[in-house]
Amino acid sequence: MMTDDIIHKGSRDAGRANMPDYRQEATTFSWTEARALLDGLADGKLNIAHECVDRHLSRDSGSKVALRFVHKNDSITDITYNDLSILTNRFANVLLSLGLVTGERVYSLLGRKPELYIVSLGSLKAGMVFSPLFSAFGPEPVLSRLEIGAARVLVTTNALYKRKVAPIRDRLPQLEHVLLIDSKKEGDGLLSFESEMQHASTEFNVVATDPEDTALLHFTSGTTGRPKGAIHVHEAVVAHCYTGRVALDLKPDDNYWCTADPGWVTGTSYGIIAPLANGVTMVVDEAEFDIERWYRILESQRVSVWYTAPTAIRMLMAAGTEAASKRDLSNIRFMASVGEPLNPEAVLWSADTFGKPFHDNWWQTETGGIMIANFASMDVKPGSMGMPLPGIVASIVERDNGDVSHVTKPMGIGELVLKTPWPSMMRGYLNEEQRYKKCFSDGWYLTGDLAMRDSDGYYWFVGRSDDVIKSAGHLIGPFEVESALIEHAAVSEAAVIGLPDELAGEVAKAYVALNPGFEPSEGLQLDIRGHARKRLGPAVAPREIIFRKKLPKTRSGKIMRRLLKAREMGLPEGDISTLETDEK
Repeated sequence: MMTDDIIHKGSRDAGRANMPDYRQEATTFSWTEARALLDGLADGKLNIAHECVDRHLSRDSGSKVALRFVHKNDSITDITYNDLSILTNRFANVLLSLGLVTGERVYSLLGRKPELYIVSLGSLKAGMVFSPLFSAFGPEPVLSRLEIGAARVLVTTNALYKRKVAPIRDRLPQLEHVLLIDSKKEGDGLLSFESEMQHASTEFNVVATDPEDTALLHFTSGTTGRPKGAIHVHEAVVAHCYTGRVALDLKPDDNYWCTADPGWVTGTSYGIIAPLANGVTMVVDEAEFDIERWYRILESQRVSVWYTAPTAIRMLMAAGTEAASKRDLSNIRFMASVGEPLNPEAVLWSADTFGKPFHDNWWQTETGGIMIANFASMDVKPGSMGMPLPGIVASIVERDNGDVSHVTKPMGIGELVLKTPWPSMMRGYLNEEQRYKKCFSDGWYLTGDLAMRDSDGYYWFVGRSDDVIKSAGHLIGPFEVESALIEHAAVSEAAVIGLPDELAGEVAKAYVALNPGFEPSEGLQLDIRGHARKRLGPAVAPREIIFRKKLPKTRSGKIMRRLLKAREMGLPEGDISTLETDEK
């Protein structure tokens, strides 16, 4: 959904940004230059944990707070970079004492607790592969991911083990050790994390991993019933550090809050690696989303850079501006959004409410890091993803029977593709080489997302290639229709799908969730449809609107359009292991 509004930022913010001139940086940049932001290890070796933790100790930053945990009861636990070095050394030694060798996979099934961050970095320090699981997964999603990765070690809590691992343990013969962070129980393959840590040495020499050694295994769902395990290497830290610096504008004195859970790729790449590689203080909230609590944390922890998801922003919008106006949020200097496209209405709302806009950016589990962004020093076009990161070459293409042609016409719709390689690009899908190869063609990564590029070089998201609606000769992007719908005062969220139609080929159908104070009615439905027809025209506006209390989403906040369509058409639902809300 395009808008004529432009939020002019360049003249005001350019001088203070880490990247004051985007076009100059994009012209002169090289990934070798980005690598120079890191220390590296002898003989060209590179280890993510060293860049995130130990290298800061040599810069007299050991006493600086690395992680500030806000617990559910509002108590605070601070872990300095020096503390983090010692704790990750201990866990690396624990892994060696269990007989693990370089390259083996260590899984976590934890909420946002200190142990999760220790496990992730300690595993990487020991040359192991870290794979996080979201703590809200049920037993079957946990089983499939542990099976695919042939997990030998899992770190979790006593309660999560009893509910989600014990029922499937006999189907996981390779799972030798389960470390419980809150239990001293030992035996039957269970170990006390606390006891193991207490007995482990505080001294450890970081494993000098090769840049192409596997470091991270992130699972992503698809239309099939089996999740894909995306493989990422230690070289990814080059992109994590640089994108944190230019796309999130991170500076050493920042208090940074990424609200994403490390069970998802955003929460690992930008909730652990990028901020720590840039030496900032990272705020972590143990509790789940709560509007008053979030504003309280932003104020009390003097958050200066805030990275969150469109779903959360829309929930803040729905609550109005009163809660924000009660707080002193003047420390916030940069706000960014990721997870799914950020509607123009939300960008304009944030500019009015906070005095600055959310900067949308785009990337995928497979890309490993931010690829396209609205940078701190550039003008923001609400609804746009922004421009490609320096070092990233993007294009819009059309594919026809294997042939690829580039779309040069401004605002021509095609598939978004990225020129390979870049440091954080996935190196494979675990045990699925053919599936991986299908993602590439003639040196380009095929994202599966449809987009447009305007005459200024800004990119605009249209939708997943299988989400786009073809109606009476029109290509209708669901995001454009959804953005128009949420401009209506009654609509909190919307999801739009295409359904077969004998005359038009496909027609748009919308599902909407309402803001507080509005109730479903025939009159409201007609009013929303009229608003959509006025904004979009009758050829694009949805023919039908269905009210839902909640829309089906993944636990990371993405609306599952494909699930709505599958149910409408009686098709297989595919992998729904990441489903969070589903009120039919």
